[in-house]
Amino acid sequence: MSGGEVAGILVAVFWAILVSFLAVALARLAQTLRATTKLVADVTDQAVPLLADASSAVRSAQTQIDRVDAIASDVQEVTSNASALSTTVASTFGGPLVKVAAFGYGVRRALGGRKEDVPAKTPRRTVIVGRTVSRRSSRGKRD
Repeated sequence: MSGGEVAGILVAVFWAILVSFLAVALARLAQTLRATTKLVADVTDQAVPLLADASSAVRSAQTQIDRVDAIASDVQEVTSNASALSTTVASTFGGPLVKVAAFGYGVRRALGGRKEDVPAKTPRRTVIVGRTVSRRSSRGKRD
């Protein structure tokens, strides 16, 4: 056998091994593509009902949001009416009630100081270095 024949045999064996590996790789690739096709078909079969359920849920949520919006606008109207009512009541009864309370306080104060069986309060005194000094306030006489 000459060198060219040996080289030809080695190249033929190399090509046979290469073709075998490529055939195995292509067979595995075909198997993977079949499994992927089946998986995509299964996902599609399951995704369609899920999308229908999601669409239904979104429609229901939109209906509920519309209801909440209507309730919120009603509450806002009631709040503004209550605010107007409280303002009206405060302006109508506030001034006279303050005057009545002040008058009642003045009457109690006037009658409280005139009781005969209660002795008059003695003014507070502070002792400073052996002297007694009346306590005075800048706001007037205190009780």
